Amino acid sequence: MGFTLFAYLLMGISGITLFFQRQFSIPRTSWLRPLHYITGWIMVGLVLLLLAIGIVGTLGHYGSLGHSGHLIAGLLVVFLVLVSAGSATQISPKRSWARIIHVCTNILLLVGFAGVTFTGWEVVQKYLP
Repeated sequence: MGFTLFAYLLMGISGITLFFQRQFSIPRTSWLRPLHYITGWIMVGLVLLLLAIGIVGTLGHYGSLGHSGHLIAGLLVVFLVLVSAGSATQISPKRSWARIIHVCTNILLLVGFAGVTFTGWEVVQKYLP
């Protein structure tokens, strides 16, 4: 989870930098946009990996899913990450709606990650003696 949160922080910093470069016509650095994309795809992979680990671990320990709000929070984060990644692929000057969806989804992800972190802490407490 820590790597995912780090990727989210890196995405936020690089995204805000790209926003300011676009708003104020500052020349773009050649490496920032690819870094933003690569970090985004890494974050998608990490979130899907965490989903798989969570499902397998919960089924292995309890035999079924849905023992806490962590499942709902986790599925919400997975959904938001996939919407964010999907909308990112559609961003272009002709599709301004895609950028709006991308940014709004990433703001909602802040709340989602907070929820997953809080509910995940409760799940971890169940595993500890």
